[in-house]
Amino acid sequence: MADVETQSILVVGGGMTGLTAAIEAAEAGREVYLVEKNPYLGGRVAQLHQYFPKLCPPTCGLEINFRRIKTSGKVHVLTMAQVESVSGRKGAWDAKIKIEPRYVNEKCTACGKCGEVCTREIDNPFNFGMDKIKAAYLPHDMAFPFRYVLDPSLARSGEGQTVKDACEYGAIELDMEAKTVDLKVGAVIWATGWMPYDAKRLDTLGFGAYPNVVTNVMMERLAAGNGPTKGIIVRPSDGAAPKTVAFIQCAGSRDENHLPFCSSICCMASMKQATYVRAQYPDAKIIIFFIDIRAMDRLESFYADLKKDENVTFFKGKVAKIEQDGATKNLVLRVEDTASGSLNTITVDMAVLATGMQPNTSVTPQPAFAQRDDYGFIASLEVTPGFFAAGCTRTPINVSESVQDGTAAALKAIQAVVRR
Repeated sequence: MADVETQSILVVGGGMTGLTAAIEAAEAGREVYLVEKNPYLGGRVAQLHQYFPKLCPPTCGLEINFRRIKTSGKVHVLTMAQVESVSGRKGAWDAKIKIEPRYVNEKCTACGKCGEVCTREIDNPFNFGMDKIKAAYLPHDMAFPFRYVLDPSLARSGEGQTVKDACEYGAIELDMEAKTVDLKVGAVIWATGWMPYDAKRLDTLGFGAYPNVVTNVMMERLAAGNGPTKGIIVRPSDGAAPKTVAFIQCAGSRDENHLPFCSSICCMASMKQATYVRAQYPDAKIIIFFIDIRAMDRLESFYADLKKDENVTFFKGKVAKIEQDGATKNLVLRVEDTASGSLNTITVDMAVLATGMQPNTSVTPQPAFAQRDDYGFIASLEVTPGFFAAGCTRTPINVSESVQDGTAAALKAIQAVVRR
């Protein structure tokens, strides 16, 4: 088109889909602006212990992608940033980006001196609040950008000056403020990803009331070497090794009162996490409570192999309620066996709720023309000419599918901005 004003591309969301889209577009010669609300790239994948299909740690894929960003020279990364508005048309979109203060500039070498002198602690968001970190912190050990962050409560306190004085490189700016950046781009890829469904809304399953009820995303952090327990899976109540662990499928999913849809990844995630427990505790007993098992394509063999494990039981039934034994902190599950219709009481040391994937588009603003479906997803790949939705913004998918979807979105965006 002769009236195309720019061939740059805006990618919103720095998870696996957004990373892929940004890198593929940049390596095809486009200038890319990658906007991420967290202080680091990598999204949910960065918080995993392992992911399918090869059960790799996140360092595998992310390290390669971060290296590609550095070598391309065409990806401009904006972290702690969110899109306030998008208007215009294909070839000439106007985007307003708000960037929150990090209080640490590009001079940071991640030496850690600021964290050493800091005494203030905050809940660790990377570990879903299961441990504490200093208020001057590196988000995680593979963070990109590899730069510290100051919590606003520290920057505004008297201790902020002490932390600033400890930095030898002049990297801390306590007076840093939020700023707005205006971008003009030719195409937009919306890849804002997903959040775990709030398990506190499942009031019969005890999350938040009983410490030994955790979610599937928390279990990933418990198993991870850089997690709150350094990779040792223990009961949160007492740090003991669990002897029996229940995995409860469809916790809030396929339920008209919560998430009406299937997130597609939860069955395999729970089976993967069952192998985490079995690897650490050869005598541990696992019970997976399910409605039906959805193991697709090549992953069917993973399911078949796990069923052969005599310490793993697949129980077709719905957990109606979880209660706690006050003395032992063990969990008492009230379960209906859907095959026989009988009611059962089963006691376990620990329970893992397989909560589903809620699209961030269901709770955060997006352009008015990006219509959501009944489940909160932007269902169309091409929402309007030059504006594309990708990854879990469109539908629940796994990591490898997210990479494919990011690549597809990048190709569409390149086609939208190419001069004819």
